[in-house]
Amino acid sequence: MSTITNDLYSSSTTTNTKPASGALGQADFMRLMTEQLKHQDPLKPLSNSEFIGQLAQFSTVQGIADLNTTVAGFNNALTGDQVLKGASLVGHSVLVPSDQLALSGSGEASGVVMAPETGSITIEITDASGVIVRKLTLQADAKGEVPFAWDGLNAKGDQMPTGAYSIKATHTASSGTATTLNTYVDATVESVTIGSDGLYLNLPGLGAAPIDYVLRIGKSAS
Repeated sequence: MSTITNDLYSSSTTTNTKPASGALGQADFMRLMTEQLKHQDPLKPLSNSEFIGQLAQFSTVQGIADLNTTVAGFNNALTGDQVLKGASLVGHSVLVPSDQLALSGSGEASGVVMAPETGSITIEITDASGVIVRKLTLQADAKGEVPFAWDGLNAKGDQMPTGAYSIKATHTASSGTATTLNTYVDATVESVTIGSDGLYLNLPGLGAAPIDYVLRIGKSAS
């Protein structure tokens, strides 16, 4: 199961689209070619094949320069489109894979698991010290998605503080076979960040999740 990263800025870079200072441009190539023609040996002039070869090189250089310009423009447009898409998600609820559950100020948290078949599902919620504070028992009537919700209370009925809690889901079939399930949690998008490898959603209590982790988008919390 994929995990949400909290180390976003370590991989974030700024793309430099300016050519290297030592690279030859179109004008430099033409200047070199002109100087070569001016200083060629009269007894051994540049042959047609050599001249055509150098023209082909010039054409290649120009083509690469045009291609780089096009790619840079496409990349800028794509980045801008990602920013707009990310901005539209701010404030919305998303469903992402995570083994962490963030208890918000509302005192509630929720998510889903995927049952492989009918049976019972136990969800253990653990605090930062490794103590199990609550167990939830669900029933899967068929194979598929099973939602769960935690009211933020521990086994004694006391309200737990806000923050991140670990969760573990286990499915027990009628045959007694136990299977550990992946967990998917609901979170609200607080902001978005452009990283070197794409768009990240910043989820309170969970960290930063790549946008392609999103399985479902809900309504805005506002």
